[in-house]
Amino acid sequence: MAKECKWILKEQADPAKVERLATEVGIDKVLAELLVKRGVETFEQARSFFRPSLSDLHDPFLMKDMDVAVERLHKAITTGEKILVYGDYDVDGTTAVALVYSFIQRFTNNVDFYIPDRYDEGYGVSYKGLDWAAEGGFNLIITLDCGIKAIDKVEYARSKGVEVIICDHHLPEDSLPKAVAVLDPKREDCHYPFDDLSGCGVGFKLVQAYSQKFGVPFESLIPLLDLLVVSISSDLVTMVGENRVLSHFGLKQLNENPCKGLLAMINLSNLEPGHISIDDIVFKIGPRINAAGRMESGRLAVELLKATDTRTAMFIGEKINENNNDRKNIDREITQEALEMVQEGKCLASENVTIVYNPKWNKGVVGIVASRLVEAYYKPTVVLTKSNGFVNGSARSVAGFDLYGAIESCADLLENFGGHVYAAGLTLKEENLEEFARRMDAFVAGKITSEMLTPIVDVDAKLDFAQITPKFFRILKQFQPFGPGNSNPIFVTENVYDAGSGRKVGAGGVHLKLDLIQESQPYHQIPAIAFNMADFSDYIKEGNPFDVCYAIVENYYRGNSSIQLRVRDMRERDDII
Repeated sequence: MAKECKWILKEQADPAKVERLATEVGIDKVLAELLVKRGVETFEQARSFFRPSLSDLHDPFLMKDMDVAVERLHKAITTGEKILVYGDYDVDGTTAVALVYSFIQRFTNNVDFYIPDRYDEGYGVSYKGLDWAAEGGFNLIITLDCGIKAIDKVEYARSKGVEVIICDHHLPEDSLPKAVAVLDPKREDCHYPFDDLSGCGVGFKLVQAYSQKFGVPFESLIPLLDLLVVSISSDLVTMVGENRVLSHFGLKQLNENPCKGLLAMINLSNLEPGHISIDDIVFKIGPRINAAGRMESGRLAVELLKATDTRTAMFIGEKINENNNDRKNIDREITQEALEMVQEGKCLASENVTIVYNPKWNKGVVGIVASRLVEAYYKPTVVLTKSNGFVNGSARSVAGFDLYGAIESCADLLENFGGHVYAAGLTLKEENLEEFARRMDAFVAGKITSEMLTPIVDVDAKLDFAQITPKFFRILKQFQPFGPGNSNPIFVTENVYDAGSGRKVGAGGVHLKLDLIQESQPYHQIPAIAFNMADFSDYIKEGNPFDVCYAIVENYYRGNSSIQLRVRDMRERDDII
Protein backbone atom coordinates (compact mmCIF):
# COMPACT_ATOMS: atom_id res chain seq x y z
CA MET A 1 0.00 0.00 0.00
CA ALA A 2 1.34 3.45 -0.93
CA LYS A 3 2.40 5.81 1.82
CA GLU A 4 -0.37 8.04 3.23
CA CYS A 5 -0.49 11.46 1.61
CA LYS A 6 -0.71 14.87 3.22
CA TRP A 7 -3.38 17.11 1.71
CA ILE A 8 -2.47 20.78 1.47
CA LEU A 9 -5.08 23.33 0.46
CA LYS A 10 -3.44 25.97 -1.74
CA GLU A 11 -3.40 29.55 -0.51
CA GLN A 12 -6.45 31.55 -1.51
CA ALA A 13 -6.15 34.02 -4.39
CA ASP A 14 -6.93 37.73 -3.93
CA PRO A 15 -10.77 37.78 -3.46
CA ALA A 16 -11.13 41.14 -5.25
CA LYS A 17 -9.33 39.82 -8.36
CA VAL A 18 -11.41 36.61 -8.28
CA GLU A 19 -14.68 38.57 -7.95
CA ARG A 20 -13.75 40.91 -10.82
CA LEU A 21 -12.69 38.07 -13.16
CA ALA A 22 -15.79 35.98 -12.35
CA THR A 23 -17.99 38.95 -13.27
CA GLU A 24 -16.03 39.95 -16.40
CA VAL A 25 -15.89 36.43 -17.85
CA GLY A 26 -19.23 35.23 -16.44
CA ILE A 27 -17.94 32.12 -14.68
CA ASP A 28 -18.17 30.39 -11.32
CA LYS A 29 -15.94 31.89 -8.56
CA VAL A 30 -14.16 28.55 -8.09
CA LEU A 31 -13.11 28.60 -11.76
CA ALA A 32 -12.17 32.29 -11.54
CA GLU A 33 -9.95 31.52 -8.57
CA LEU A 34 -8.22 28.69 -10.49
CA LEU A 35 -7.50 31.16 -13.31
CA VAL A 36 -6.14 33.87 -11.01
CA LYS A 37 -3.81 31.30 -9.43
CA ARG A 38 -2.56 30.59 -12.96
CA GLY A 39 -1.78 34.27 -13.51
CA VAL A 40 -4.94 34.94 -15.55
CA GLU A 41 -6.49 38.08 -14.05
CA THR A 42 -8.18 40.02 -16.86
CA PHE A 43 -10.74 39.36 -19.59
CA GLU A 44 -8.01 39.70 -22.24
CA GLN A 45 -5.73 37.22 -20.46
CA ALA A 46 -8.65 34.82 -20.08
CA ARG A 47 -9.45 35.07 -23.79
CA SER A 48 -5.81 34.34 -24.63
CA PHE A 49 -5.79 31.39 -22.16
CA PHE A 50 -8.99 29.84 -23.49
CA ARG A 51 -8.25 30.54 -27.16
CA PRO A 52 -4.58 29.66 -27.85
CA SER A 53 -3.33 30.97 -31.19
CA LEU A 54 -0.43 29.90 -33.40
CA SER A 55 0.31 33.61 -33.83
CA ASP A 56 1.46 33.50 -30.18
CA LEU A 57 4.47 31.34 -31.15
CA HIS A 58 7.83 33.11 -30.80
CA ASP A 59 10.06 33.99 -33.73
CA PRO A 60 12.45 31.00 -33.98
CA PHE A 61 15.31 33.34 -34.94
CA LEU A 62 15.29 34.67 -31.36
CA MET A 63 17.10 31.43 -30.47
CA LYS A 64 20.89 31.75 -30.37
CA ASP A 65 22.61 30.19 -33.45
CA MET A 66 19.33 29.64 -35.32
CA ASP A 67 20.44 31.78 -38.28
CA VAL A 68 23.68 29.74 -38.61
CA ALA A 69 21.82 26.41 -38.29
CA VAL A 70 19.30 27.34 -40.98
CA GLU A 71 22.01 28.48 -43.42
CA ARG A 72 24.04 25.29 -42.87
CA LEU A 73 20.98 23.07 -43.36
CA HIS A 74 20.04 24.97 -46.53
CA LYS A 75 23.57 24.56 -47.91
CA ALA A 76 23.41 20.82 -47.26
CA ILE A 77 20.00 20.50 -48.94
CA THR A 78 20.86 22.58 -52.01
CA THR A 79 24.30 21.05 -52.65
CA GLY A 80 23.14 17.46 -52.18
CA GLU A 81 25.19 16.71 -49.04
CA LYS A 82 24.20 13.66 -47.02
CA ILE A 83 22.35 14.64 -43.82
CA LEU A 84 21.96 12.38 -40.77
CA VAL A 85 19.20 13.11 -38.23
CA TYR A 86 20.41 11.66 -34.91
CA GLY A 87 18.23 11.33 -31.80
CA ASP A 88 17.75 9.65 -28.45
CA TYR A 89 15.78 6.38 -28.15
CA ASP A 90 12.97 7.69 -25.92
CA VAL A 91 9.66 9.30 -26.97
CA ASP A 92 11.08 12.82 -27.15
CA GLY A 93 14.08 11.70 -29.23
CA THR A 94 12.17 9.45 -31.64
CA THR A 95 9.35 11.95 -32.26
CA ALA A 96 11.98 14.67 -32.84
CA VAL A 97 13.85 12.53 -35.36
CA ALA A 98 10.62 11.59 -37.17
CA LEU A 99 9.56 15.26 -37.33
CA VAL A 100 12.85 16.70 -38.60
CA TYR A 101 13.53 13.74 -40.94
CA SER A 102 10.03 14.00 -42.48
CA PHE A 103 10.51 17.74 -43.04
CA ILE A 104 13.97 17.47 -44.63
CA GLN A 105 12.78 14.61 -46.84
CA ARG A 106 10.45 17.09 -48.57
CA PHE A 107 13.53 18.77 -50.10
CA THR A 108 16.13 16.03 -50.51
CA ASN A 109 16.47 12.26 -50.63
CA ASN A 110 19.99 12.50 -49.18
CA VAL A 111 18.77 12.14 -45.59
CA ASP A 112 18.80 9.24 -43.15
CA PHE A 113 18.35 8.85 -39.40
CA TYR A 114 20.22 7.17 -36.54
CA ILE A 115 19.02 6.07 -33.10
CA PRO A 116 21.71 4.70 -30.74
CA ASP A 117 21.16 1.31 -29.15
CA ARG A 118 20.21 1.70 -25.47
CA TYR A 119 22.26 -1.35 -24.44
CA ASP A 120 25.24 -1.15 -26.74
CA GLU A 121 25.78 2.61 -27.03
CA GLY A 122 23.79 4.16 -24.19
CA TYR A 123 22.31 7.64 -24.12
CA GLY A 124 23.35 10.46 -26.44
CA VAL A 125 25.89 10.84 -29.22
CA SER A 126 28.10 7.74 -29.50
CA TYR A 127 31.46 7.14 -31.19
CA LYS A 128 29.85 4.13 -32.92
CA GLY A 129 27.19 6.42 -34.39
CA LEU A 130 29.78 8.95 -35.53
CA ASP A 131 31.88 6.24 -37.18
CA TRP A 132 28.76 4.96 -38.95
CA ALA A 133 28.05 8.50 -40.21
CA ALA A 134 31.61 9.08 -41.41
CA GLU A 135 31.78 5.70 -43.16
CA GLY A 136 28.43 6.40 -44.83
CA GLY A 137 29.66 9.70 -46.25
CA PHE A 138 27.40 11.97 -44.18
CA ASN A 139 28.62 15.58 -44.14
CA LEU A 140 26.13 16.95 -41.60
CA ILE A 141 24.58 15.50 -38.44
CA ILE A 142 21.62 17.14 -36.70
CA THR A 143 21.35 15.87 -33.11
CA LEU A 144 17.95 16.01 -31.39
CA ASP A 145 17.26 15.72 -27.65
CA CYS A 146 20.98 15.09 -27.07
CA GLY A 147 24.43 16.50 -27.81
CA ILE A 148 24.69 19.47 -25.46
CA LYS A 149 27.44 17.74 -23.44
CA ALA A 150 29.09 15.91 -26.37
CA ILE A 151 32.19 18.16 -26.44
CA ASP A 152 34.73 15.40 -27.24
CA LYS A 153 32.38 13.64 -29.65
CA VAL A 154 31.70 16.77 -31.70
CA GLU A 155 35.48 17.27 -31.91
CA TYR A 156 35.83 13.63 -33.01
CA ALA A 157 33.15 14.14 -35.68
CA ARG A 158 34.99 17.21 -36.98
CA SER A 159 38.20 15.21 -37.23
CA LYS A 160 36.27 12.80 -39.48
CA GLY A 161 35.01 15.64 -41.68
CA VAL A 162 31.48 15.58 -40.25
CA GLU A 163 29.84 18.83 -39.08
CA VAL A 164 27.19 18.90 -36.35
CA ILE A 165 24.12 21.02 -35.56
CA ILE A 166 22.96 20.39 -31.99
CA CYS A 167 19.26 20.68 -31.05
CA ASP A 168 18.90 19.96 -27.34
CA HIS A 169 16.91 21.15 -24.33
CA HIS A 170 19.03 19.79 -21.48
CA LEU A 171 21.09 22.01 -19.22
CA PRO A 172 24.52 22.72 -20.75
CA GLU A 173 27.80 22.55 -18.84
CA ASP A 174 30.16 25.54 -18.62
CA SER A 175 31.60 24.84 -22.08
CA LEU A 176 29.59 24.10 -25.20
CA PRO A 177 30.57 21.68 -27.97
CA LYS A 178 32.28 23.38 -30.91
CA ALA A 179 29.46 22.54 -33.30
CA VAL A 180 28.38 24.56 -36.34
CA ALA A 181 25.36 25.67 -34.29
CA VAL A 182 24.11 24.85 -30.79
CA LEU A 183 20.35 25.33 -30.43
CA ASP A 184 19.38 25.06 -26.78
CA PRO A 185 17.07 27.60 -25.10
CA LYS A 186 18.81 26.78 -21.77
CA ARG A 187 22.13 28.20 -23.02
CA GLU A 188 23.12 31.08 -20.74
CA ASP A 189 23.72 33.36 -23.73
CA CYS A 190 20.42 32.42 -25.40
CA HIS A 191 17.61 34.92 -24.84
CA TYR A 192 14.82 32.93 -26.43
CA PRO A 193 11.62 33.89 -24.51
CA PHE A 194 10.65 30.29 -23.57
CA ASP A 195 13.29 27.92 -22.25
CA ASP A 196 11.27 24.77 -21.47
CA LEU A 197 10.76 23.35 -24.95
CA SER A 198 11.06 19.57 -25.38
CA GLY A 199 13.84 18.20 -27.58
CA CYS A 200 11.26 17.73 -30.32
CA GLY A 201 10.16 21.34 -29.68
CA VAL A 202 13.68 22.60 -30.45
CA GLY A 203 13.62 20.49 -33.64
CA PHE A 204 10.29 22.07 -34.57
CA LYS A 205 11.71 25.57 -34.10
CA LEU A 206 14.51 24.65 -36.53
CA VAL A 207 12.04 23.57 -39.24
CA GLN A 208 9.85 26.61 -38.47
CA ALA A 209 12.87 28.90 -38.93
CA TYR A 210 13.87 27.14 -42.17
CA SER A 211 10.32 27.50 -43.48
CA GLN A 212 10.19 31.18 -42.50
CA LYS A 213 13.50 31.94 -44.23
CA PHE A 214 12.86 30.02 -47.43
CA GLY A 215 9.16 30.66 -48.05
CA VAL A 216 7.71 27.32 -46.95
CA PRO A 217 4.07 27.95 -45.84
CA PHE A 218 3.61 27.58 -42.08
CA GLU A 219 0.39 25.63 -42.74
CA SER A 220 2.52 22.79 -44.15
CA LEU A 221 4.10 22.36 -40.68
CA ILE A 222 0.77 21.86 -38.87
CA PRO A 223 0.61 18.10 -39.74
CA LEU A 224 3.87 17.69 -37.74
CA LEU A 225 2.28 18.98 -34.51
CA ASP A 226 0.80 15.58 -33.56
CA LEU A 227 4.37 14.30 -33.11
CA LEU A 228 5.21 17.39 -31.08
CA VAL A 229 2.31 17.04 -28.61
CA VAL A 230 3.30 13.40 -28.01
CA SER A 231 6.82 14.61 -27.14
CA ILE A 232 5.67 17.50 -24.90
CA SER A 233 3.25 15.26 -22.97
CA SER A 234 5.64 12.32 -22.57
CA ASP A 235 8.71 14.36 -21.61
CA LEU A 236 6.77 16.19 -18.87
CA VAL A 237 7.98 19.68 -19.80
CA THR A 238 5.77 22.49 -18.50
CA MET A 239 2.38 22.92 -20.17
CA VAL A 240 2.58 26.71 -20.24
CA GLY A 241 3.54 29.37 -22.78
CA GLU A 242 4.64 28.05 -26.15
CA ASN A 243 4.25 24.39 -25.10
CA ARG A 244 0.57 24.97 -24.29
CA VAL A 245 -0.07 26.55 -27.70
CA LEU A 246 1.80 23.79 -29.55
CA SER A 247 0.03 21.09 -27.51
CA HIS A 248 -3.41 22.63 -28.11
CA PHE A 249 -2.95 22.47 -31.88
CA GLY A 250 -1.05 19.19 -31.66
CA LEU A 251 -4.02 17.55 -29.90
CA LYS A 252 -6.31 18.97 -32.59
CA GLN A 253 -4.12 17.36 -35.28
CA LEU A 254 -3.86 14.09 -33.32
CA ASN A 255 -7.65 13.91 -33.04
CA GLU A 256 -8.59 15.08 -36.53
CA ASN A 257 -5.88 13.79 -38.84
CA PRO A 258 -3.01 11.94 -37.09
CA CYS A 259 -0.06 10.54 -39.03
CA LYS A 260 -0.35 6.87 -39.95
CA GLY A 261 1.99 5.74 -37.16
CA LEU A 262 0.15 7.56 -34.38
CA LEU A 263 -3.21 6.36 -35.75
CA ALA A 264 -1.87 2.79 -35.46
CA MET A 265 -0.90 3.50 -31.83
CA ILE A 266 -4.36 4.97 -31.13
CA ASN A 267 -6.04 1.84 -32.53
CA LEU A 268 -3.67 -0.60 -30.77
CA SER A 269 -4.21 1.26 -27.47
CA ASN A 270 -8.00 0.83 -27.87
CA LEU A 271 -8.49 4.59 -27.70
CA GLU A 272 -11.40 6.45 -29.27
CA PRO A 273 -10.14 8.35 -32.35
CA GLY A 274 -11.22 11.98 -32.04
CA HIS A 275 -11.23 11.87 -28.24
CA ILE A 276 -7.52 11.61 -27.41
CA SER A 277 -6.34 13.54 -24.34
CA ILE A 278 -2.93 14.32 -22.83
CA ASP A 279 -3.54 11.49 -20.34
CA ASP A 280 -4.03 9.07 -23.24
CA ILE A 281 -0.63 10.12 -24.59
CA VAL A 282 1.08 9.86 -21.19
CA PHE A 283 -0.41 6.49 -20.18
CA LYS A 284 -1.09 4.71 -23.49
CA ILE A 285 0.68 6.12 -26.56
CA GLY A 286 3.97 7.33 -24.99
CA PRO A 287 4.79 4.09 -23.13
CA ARG A 288 4.26 2.07 -26.31
CA ILE A 289 6.63 4.26 -28.32
CA ASN A 290 9.14 4.10 -25.45
CA ALA A 291 8.88 0.30 -25.36
CA ALA A 292 10.56 0.02 -28.78
CA GLY A 293 13.82 1.48 -27.40
CA ARG A 294 13.52 -0.41 -24.12
CA MET A 295 12.94 -3.86 -25.59
CA GLU A 296 14.25 -3.84 -29.17
CA SER A 297 15.37 -0.64 -30.92
CA GLY A 298 14.30 3.00 -31.00
CA ARG A 299 14.72 2.79 -34.80
CA LEU A 300 11.44 0.89 -34.85
CA ALA A 301 9.64 3.86 -33.27
CA VAL A 302 10.98 6.24 -35.94
CA GLU A 303 10.02 3.80 -38.72
CA LEU A 304 6.51 3.79 -37.24
CA LEU A 305 6.25 7.59 -36.90
CA LYS A 306 7.48 8.35 -40.42
CA ALA A 307 5.37 5.63 -42.08
CA THR A 308 3.21 6.97 -44.91
CA ASP A 309 0.87 4.02 -45.48
CA THR A 310 -1.56 2.30 -43.11
CA ARG A 311 -0.36 -1.27 -43.71
CA THR A 312 3.28 -0.47 -42.86
CA ALA A 313 2.24 1.54 -39.81
CA MET A 314 0.04 -1.26 -38.45
CA PHE A 315 2.71 -3.91 -39.11
CA ILE A 316 5.34 -1.91 -37.16
CA GLY A 317 2.74 -0.82 -34.59
CA GLU A 318 1.88 -4.43 -33.77
CA LYS A 319 5.58 -5.22 -33.20
CA ILE A 320 5.86 -2.21 -30.88
CA ASN A 321 2.68 -3.27 -29.07
CA GLU A 322 4.25 -6.70 -28.48
CA ASN A 323 7.36 -4.93 -27.16
CA ASN A 324 5.13 -3.02 -24.77
CA ASN A 325 3.41 -6.19 -23.53
CA ASP A 326 6.83 -7.79 -22.96
CA ARG A 327 7.98 -4.62 -21.19
CA LYS A 328 4.95 -4.71 -18.87
CA ASN A 329 5.57 -8.35 -17.94
CA ILE A 330 9.28 -7.79 -17.26
CA ASP A 331 8.57 -4.55 -15.39
CA ARG A 332 6.00 -6.38 -13.19
CA GLU A 333 8.42 -9.23 -12.39
CA ILE A 334 11.37 -6.95 -11.60
CA THR A 335 9.21 -4.61 -9.49
CA GLN A 336 8.04 -7.61 -7.43
CA GLU A 337 11.63 -8.81 -6.98
CA ALA A 338 12.78 -5.32 -5.98
CA LEU A 339 9.95 -4.90 -3.46
CA GLU A 340 10.84 -8.29 -1.91
CA MET A 341 14.51 -7.26 -1.68
CA VAL A 342 13.54 -4.16 0.29
CA GLN A 343 11.13 -6.08 2.55
CA GLU A 344 13.75 -8.77 3.26
CA GLY A 345 16.56 -6.26 3.85
CA LYS A 346 18.56 -7.49 0.84
CA CYS A 347 19.12 -4.07 -0.73
CA LEU A 348 22.29 -1.97 -0.71
CA ALA A 349 20.56 0.84 1.20
CA SER A 350 17.06 1.43 2.55
CA GLU A 351 17.28 3.83 5.49
CA ASN A 352 17.30 7.22 3.74
CA VAL A 353 17.53 6.16 0.11
CA THR A 354 16.37 2.91 -1.53
CA ILE A 355 19.17 1.29 -3.58
CA VAL A 356 18.63 -2.16 -5.11
CA TYR A 357 20.91 -4.11 -7.46
CA ASN A 358 20.52 -7.26 -9.52
CA PRO A 359 22.95 -7.83 -12.41
CA LYS A 360 20.34 -9.86 -14.31
CA TRP A 361 17.62 -7.20 -14.51
CA ASN A 362 16.64 -5.70 -17.86
CA LYS A 363 18.31 -2.29 -18.25
CA GLY A 364 15.36 -0.95 -20.25
CA VAL A 365 12.89 -1.01 -17.37
CA VAL A 366 14.96 0.01 -14.33
CA GLY A 367 13.64 3.60 -14.54
CA ILE A 368 10.04 2.37 -14.39
CA VAL A 369 10.89 0.09 -11.45
CA ALA A 370 12.54 3.01 -9.63
CA SER A 371 9.31 5.01 -10.01
CA ARG A 372 7.30 2.08 -8.62
CA LEU A 373 9.58 1.86 -5.56
CA VAL A 374 9.19 5.60 -4.95
CA GLU A 375 5.41 5.07 -4.99
CA ALA A 376 5.75 2.23 -2.47
CA TYR A 377 8.28 3.70 -0.02
CA TYR A 378 8.43 7.40 -0.96
CA LYS A 379 12.19 7.78 -0.71
CA PRO A 380 14.81 8.75 -3.31
CA THR A 381 15.49 5.50 -5.18
CA VAL A 382 18.23 4.00 -7.35
CA VAL A 383 17.66 0.73 -9.26
CA LEU A 384 20.81 -0.87 -10.70
CA THR A 385 21.66 -3.70 -13.09
CA LYS A 386 24.72 -4.80 -15.08
CA SER A 387 25.39 -4.19 -18.76
CA ASN A 388 28.56 -4.28 -20.87
CA GLY A 389 30.72 -4.97 -17.80
CA PHE A 390 29.44 -1.93 -15.86
CA VAL A 391 26.73 -1.36 -13.29
CA ASN A 392 24.04 0.85 -14.86
CA GLY A 393 20.95 2.30 -13.32
CA SER A 394 18.20 4.85 -13.04
CA ALA A 395 17.35 7.09 -10.12
CA ARG A 396 14.06 8.76 -9.19
CA SER A 397 13.41 11.31 -6.48
CA VAL A 398 10.62 12.65 -4.27
CA ALA A 399 9.20 16.17 -4.46
CA GLY A 400 11.63 18.81 -3.21
CA PHE A 401 14.77 16.64 -3.09
CA ASP A 402 17.61 17.23 -5.59
CA LEU A 403 18.65 13.68 -6.44
CA TYR A 404 20.97 14.85 -9.22
CA GLY A 405 22.95 16.78 -6.59
CA ALA A 406 23.22 13.62 -4.47
CA ILE A 407 24.54 11.60 -7.43
CA GLU A 408 26.92 14.42 -8.39
CA SER A 409 28.42 14.25 -4.87
CA CYS A 410 29.56 10.71 -5.79
CA ALA A 411 30.97 11.74 -9.19
CA ASP A 412 34.44 10.40 -8.35
CA LEU A 413 32.93 6.88 -8.05
CA LEU A 414 31.02 7.09 -11.34
CA GLU A 415 32.00 6.48 -14.95
CA ASN A 416 29.12 8.54 -16.23
CA PHE A 417 25.91 10.21 -15.04
CA GLY A 418 23.29 12.63 -16.31
CA GLY A 419 19.73 13.81 -15.83
CA HIS A 420 17.99 16.39 -13.70
CA VAL A 421 16.70 17.05 -10.17
CA TYR A 422 14.08 14.27 -10.10
CA ALA A 423 15.37 11.67 -12.55
CA ALA A 424 18.88 10.59 -13.50
CA GLY A 425 20.93 7.79 -15.01
CA LEU A 426 24.36 6.58 -13.91
CA THR A 427 27.15 4.09 -14.69
CA LEU A 428 29.84 2.80 -12.33
CA LYS A 429 32.25 -0.08 -11.76
CA GLU A 430 30.97 -2.92 -9.58
CA GLU A 431 33.81 -2.47 -7.07
CA ASN A 432 32.52 1.07 -6.31
CA LEU A 433 28.98 -0.10 -5.59
CA GLU A 434 29.19 -0.49 -1.82
CA GLU A 435 30.91 2.86 -1.30
CA PHE A 436 28.40 4.54 -3.66
CA ALA A 437 25.47 3.17 -1.62
CA ARG A 438 27.10 4.22 1.69
CA ARG A 439 27.81 7.77 0.47
CA MET A 440 24.41 8.21 -1.17
CA ASP A 441 22.65 7.16 2.03
CA ALA A 442 24.78 9.55 4.11
CA PHE A 443 24.29 12.45 1.67
CA VAL A 444 20.51 11.99 1.56
CA ALA A 445 20.37 11.69 5.37
CA GLY A 446 22.04 15.10 5.68
CA LYS A 447 19.79 16.88 3.19
CA ILE A 448 16.32 15.35 3.26
CA THR A 449 13.59 16.55 5.62
CA SER A 450 10.64 14.62 7.06
CA GLU A 451 8.32 16.87 4.99
CA MET A 452 10.02 15.67 1.79
CA LEU A 453 9.41 12.05 2.83
CA THR A 454 5.64 12.57 2.96
CA PRO A 455 3.79 12.55 -0.37
CA ILE A 456 1.72 15.68 -0.81
CA VAL A 457 -1.50 16.28 -2.71
CA ASP A 458 -1.90 19.97 -3.52
CA VAL A 459 -5.61 20.73 -3.33
CA ASP A 460 -6.90 23.64 -5.43
CA ALA A 461 -10.32 24.09 -3.79
CA LYS A 462 -13.06 22.52 -1.69
CA LEU A 463 -16.14 21.68 -3.73
CA ASP A 464 -19.67 20.39 -3.22
CA PHE A 465 -20.86 17.83 -5.74
CA ALA A 466 -23.80 20.12 -6.61
CA GLN A 467 -21.28 22.62 -8.05
CA ILE A 468 -20.11 20.09 -10.68
CA THR A 469 -22.64 21.14 -13.31
CA PRO A 470 -22.34 20.57 -17.09
CA LYS A 471 -21.47 24.29 -17.50
CA PHE A 472 -18.78 24.09 -14.78
CA PHE A 473 -17.22 21.06 -16.49
CA ARG A 474 -17.49 22.58 -19.99
CA ILE A 475 -15.41 25.57 -18.85
CA LEU A 476 -13.00 23.41 -16.82
CA LYS A 477 -12.30 21.33 -19.96
CA GLN A 478 -11.11 24.51 -21.68
CA PHE A 479 -8.26 24.74 -19.14
CA GLN A 480 -6.70 21.88 -21.13
CA PRO A 481 -4.19 20.76 -22.25
CA PHE A 482 -3.12 19.83 -18.73
CA GLY A 483 0.46 19.14 -17.68
CA PRO A 484 3.15 20.46 -15.31
CA GLY A 485 2.51 24.15 -14.60
CA ASN A 486 -1.11 23.84 -15.75
CA SER A 487 -2.21 20.69 -13.98
CA ASN A 488 -5.74 19.34 -13.83
CA PRO A 489 -7.17 21.00 -10.69
CA ILE A 490 -7.57 18.81 -7.60
CA PHE A 491 -10.73 19.30 -5.54
CA VAL A 492 -11.78 18.02 -2.12
CA THR A 493 -15.30 17.03 -1.18
CA GLU A 494 -15.96 16.12 2.44
CA ASN A 495 -18.33 13.63 4.02
CA VAL A 496 -19.13 11.39 1.07
CA TYR A 497 -20.08 7.73 0.84
CA ASP A 498 -20.63 5.12 -1.84
CA ALA A 499 -24.17 4.60 -3.13
CA GLY A 500 -23.77 0.84 -2.67
CA SER A 501 -22.53 -0.15 -6.11
CA GLY A 502 -18.81 0.14 -5.28
CA ARG A 503 -16.70 -2.73 -6.57
CA LYS A 504 -13.13 -3.79 -7.27
CA VAL A 505 -12.12 -3.68 -10.93
CA GLY A 506 -9.02 -4.17 -13.12
CA ALA A 507 -6.53 -7.02 -13.30
CA GLY A 508 -6.29 -8.51 -9.81
CA GLY A 509 -9.05 -6.18 -8.57
CA VAL A 510 -6.63 -3.42 -7.53
CA HIS A 511 -8.86 -0.46 -8.53
CA LEU A 512 -12.21 0.75 -7.18
CA LYS A 513 -15.24 1.81 -9.23
CA LEU A 514 -17.59 3.92 -7.10
CA ASP A 515 -20.76 6.01 -7.28
CA LEU A 516 -20.30 8.76 -4.73
CA ILE A 517 -22.91 10.74 -2.83
CA GLN A 518 -22.29 13.73 -0.57
CA GLU A 519 -24.14 13.39 2.71
CA SER A 520 -25.60 16.91 2.47
CA GLN A 521 -26.86 16.30 -1.11
CA PRO A 522 -28.07 12.69 -1.28
CA TYR A 523 -29.64 13.03 -4.76
CA HIS A 524 -26.49 14.23 -6.52
CA GLN A 525 -24.66 10.98 -7.41
CA ILE A 526 -21.38 11.05 -9.33
CA PRO A 527 -19.26 8.13 -10.69
CA ALA A 528 -15.62 7.82 -9.63
CA ILE A 529 -12.60 5.64 -10.36
CA ALA A 530 -9.90 5.13 -7.70
CA PHE A 531 -6.75 3.50 -9.13
CA ASN A 532 -4.75 1.19 -6.82
CA MET A 533 -7.02 1.91 -3.84
CA ALA A 534 -8.73 -1.47 -3.38
CA ASP A 535 -7.39 -1.51 0.23
CA PHE A 536 -10.11 1.04 1.02
CA SER A 537 -12.87 -1.30 -0.21
CA ASP A 538 -13.97 -2.86 3.12
CA TYR A 539 -14.17 0.52 4.86
CA ILE A 540 -16.36 1.90 2.05
CA LYS A 541 -18.58 -1.23 1.86
CA GLU A 542 -19.46 -0.83 5.53
CA GLY A 543 -21.17 2.46 4.60
CA ASN A 544 -18.62 4.64 6.37
CA PRO A 545 -18.31 8.31 5.31
CA PHE A 546 -14.97 9.61 4.01
CA ASP A 547 -13.34 12.63 2.39
CA VAL A 548 -12.10 12.40 -1.17
CA CYS A 549 -9.72 14.45 -3.32
CA TYR A 550 -9.98 14.11 -7.07
CA ALA A 551 -9.67 15.55 -10.56
CA ILE A 552 -12.77 15.86 -12.74
CA VAL A 553 -12.36 14.07 -16.08
CA GLU A 554 -14.41 13.10 -19.09
CA ASN A 555 -15.13 9.40 -19.41
CA TYR A 556 -15.70 8.65 -23.09
CA TYR A 557 -16.86 5.13 -23.82
CA ARG A 558 -18.51 3.74 -26.96
CA GLY A 559 -19.81 7.09 -28.13
CA ASN A 560 -21.07 8.20 -24.71
CA SER A 561 -19.46 10.98 -22.72
CA SER A 562 -19.91 11.41 -18.96
CA ILE A 563 -18.32 13.25 -16.06
CA GLN A 564 -16.19 11.08 -13.78
CA LEU A 565 -14.07 11.77 -10.72
CA ARG A 566 -10.52 10.41 -10.88
CA VAL A 567 -9.72 9.89 -7.19
CA ARG A 568 -6.26 10.94 -6.04
CA ASP A 569 -6.68 10.00 -2.38
CA MET A 570 -9.30 9.08 0.21
CA ARG A 571 -9.30 9.32 3.95
CA GLU A 572 -11.52 8.32 6.81
CA ARG A 573 -13.88 11.03 7.95
CA ASP A 574 -12.08 11.91 11.21
CA ASP A 575 -8.98 13.19 9.28
CA ILE A 576 -9.98 16.62 7.95
CA ILE A 577 -7.63 19.09 6.22
